[in-house]
Amino acid sequence: MIAVNAEGKIMVRRCLVTLRPFRLFVLGIGFFSLCFLMTSLGGQLSARRPGDSPFTIRTEVTGGLESRGALRKMSELLELMAKRMDALARLENSSELHRAPGHGHGHSALDRLPPGAGLMERIQAIAQNVSDIAVKVDQILRHSLVLHSKVSEGRRDQCEAPSDPKFPDCSGKVEWMRARWTSDPCYAFFGVDGTECSFLIYLSEVEWFCPPLPWRNQTATQAAPKPLPKAQAVFRSDLSHLLGLMGSGKESLIFMKKRTRRLTAQWALAAQRLARKLGGAQRDQKQILVHIGFLTEESGDVFSPRVLKGGPLGEMVQWADILAALYVLGHGLRVTVSLKELQSNLGVPPGRGNCPLTVPLPFDLIYTDYHGLQQMRQHMGLSFRKYRCRIRVIDTFGTEPAYNHEEYATLHGYRTNWGYWNLNPKQFMTMFPHTPDNSFMGFVSEELNETEKQLIKAGKASNMAVVYGKEASIWKGKEKVLSILSEHMEVHGTVFYESQRPPEVPAFVKNHGLLPQPEFQQLLRKAKLFIGFGFPYEGPAPLEAIANGCVFLQSRFSPPHSSLNHEFFRGKPTSREVFSQHPYAESFIGRPHVWTVDYNNSEEFEAALKAIMRTQVDPYLPYEYTCEGMLERIHAYIQHQDFCAAPGPAPAGAGVPKSPLVLAPNATHLEWARNSSLAPGAWPPAHSLRAWLAAAGRACTDACLDRGLVCEPSFFPFLNSQDAFQKLQVPCDSTEWEMNHLYPAFAQPGQECLLQKEPLLFSCAGASAKYQRLCPCRDFRKGQVALCRDCL
Repeated sequence: MIAVNAEGKIMVRRCLVTLRPFRLFVLGIGFFSLCFLMTSLGGQLSARRPGDSPFTIRTEVTGGLESRGALRKMSELLELMAKRMDALARLENSSELHRAPGHGHGHSALDRLPPGAGLMERIQAIAQNVSDIAVKVDQILRHSLVLHSKVSEGRRDQCEAPSDPKFPDCSGKVEWMRARWTSDPCYAFFGVDGTECSFLIYLSEVEWFCPPLPWRNQTATQAAPKPLPKAQAVFRSDLSHLLGLMGSGKESLIFMKKRTRRLTAQWALAAQRLARKLGGAQRDQKQILVHIGFLTEESGDVFSPRVLKGGPLGEMVQWADILAALYVLGHGLRVTVSLKELQSNLGVPPGRGNCPLTVPLPFDLIYTDYHGLQQMRQHMGLSFRKYRCRIRVIDTFGTEPAYNHEEYATLHGYRTNWGYWNLNPKQFMTMFPHTPDNSFMGFVSEELNETEKQLIKAGKASNMAVVYGKEASIWKGKEKVLSILSEHMEVHGTVFYESQRPPEVPAFVKNHGLLPQPEFQQLLRKAKLFIGFGFPYEGPAPLEAIANGCVFLQSRFSPPHSSLNHEFFRGKPTSREVFSQHPYAESFIGRPHVWTVDYNNSEEFEAALKAIMRTQVDPYLPYEYTCEGMLERIHAYIQHQDFCAAPGPAPAGAGVPKSPLVLAPNATHLEWARNSSLAPGAWPPAHSLRAWLAAAGRACTDACLDRGLVCEPSFFPFLNSQDAFQKLQVPCDSTEWEMNHLYPAFAQPGQECLLQKEPLLFSCAGASAKYQRLCPCRDFRKGQVALCRDCL
């Protein structure tokens, strides 16, 4: 019995020792409870301020109810601790009766603790006070609800989604906000707090799905003051400030800045020539954002690491020249190569990108690429739809209308990773004039003066060839062609390698390794031939070689390469068929500067080599790839392309007047009537329009080129009527309106005239054996296919 009592005493003493930290914890709970109570009461009293909006009151009352519940839980917790302490106190009292006198000195520290009953009284007092306070808070909250019920009742009907036919999406958007307003912090940034009024304020003042609330201050939503007069653009010749705008830290940017610095003198001379041509015409200075999306870390920036390893440089060449052209033309520029910079310049609210911009877009134009386009859509919210007409997309290979229209692309199998943006197809700007559906942006090659041209001709080696291909993979499988080439010429290469010579490059090839651009130019000035092996497609190097007096020899593709049969084009938003490595060089330059032969035919290939060695050519550069040509083209685009303006002539239909077109005297095509007024705002000018009915299976692009003209998609609306077919003496037994990128067209079997229902689908590209397409054509300036004779 004595042993049992001794063990009980030891257990009790251990329990009581543990009460020292527990007492501190209890005191902390009490202090925290009092602080929490004062905060809660402060919140409830602030809810009674006059002039607060009803949704603010409701939020604070709800917060008070949560505070009251928290106080009750603390009271219950203290009561539970009190019961446990009571049990420990009883155990301690019973053990004191059996304490041995000789053991008293060993517990002096424990004996200094207050008796269990005293601690119990303190805990019970705290619990009772918390319980009393909770009851009082409950009374205050009930009184607050009664006090504000009349105010809430007076505005409750004003915080319900209105039934306004002008805002049919309002109620649906309110429902969405009710369920998802916490999905993005940007909604809270604009004042949304979960109440109906905050939803309606946001949807009417930040977005535009609901009508303005009559009880809100409308000064913020009034019409903005008229903008100040724009500054005039002045040509620039010093590009040092541009080099600073381009930034640093990436190999791609270093390459671009070196190129811009090297071409500074040519840009300055081109600006002087264009200024004289324009005769002092007034030009508004545009504020332009240039966002190079493929250089951002978020898109992978795959180009920068490859600049020094022979990777493709065409995109960086083009971007460097675009920046230089915009700056030389005198416009205000901002350049971004990171997502953080983009968000800062656009005014993106904090969050995940679902909300509109915080301020009106400060830029008249935005030049970007497909990566940047995706980033802007993710972070601009509804503002992307509002401002996308200001965007210009630098698109290397082009985007045809069938791939651009989201609904049509999805329904008819044209959906790819890069299309379906529903932009005006002219907003896509290409490296070469692939299709007139897009705008031709281009780049520049270095232009030589007459002295330099004569020096190049005198220093040419008649039997020296340079292979187009800096990556070893391009040489793979070309042993037979290289063997024939080596029998007639000394073969040079510029293949990148780190430690040992790539095995794909034969021993007889003099490989210089990857060369800086100036040294590569010097190599081309000595060579007679620049030969391509089929890849890369449509790069700038062949034009640079031709400009330095080389003949460009390339392979003919049979069958032509396209997204249907070649992995490189698969997924790109175009159905274009590529008949050679560089179609522009073949079609717009041709012999004697460009030879296109079948590399699989050894006799044809060898005959071409012998003919090239006997041929003397001068350095040649098409005007549209000079600095002046690019300045002229971009100037015309900035001055005349406006995709934010009201659409031009609507598709013809009932009640639409007849088109101002007449049958030409030779009865082969339509042209603009001389006595008809010009279409206001039309660019190119409507009087340059010529319209033909193409043969079945012929694309409008080809039908116009056959006549020495260029297809002009902006003229399609003038032809999209039954009247145009009748003037061409085409019988229309029936007329149908549909979405189809081949319309307007004539179907022979049923004598059907088929008209275009969707303006975004007007397309020069595409053909079908079932249809004869009605094609709008125009003239073009010599050496400047993008512009008509009167377009400048």
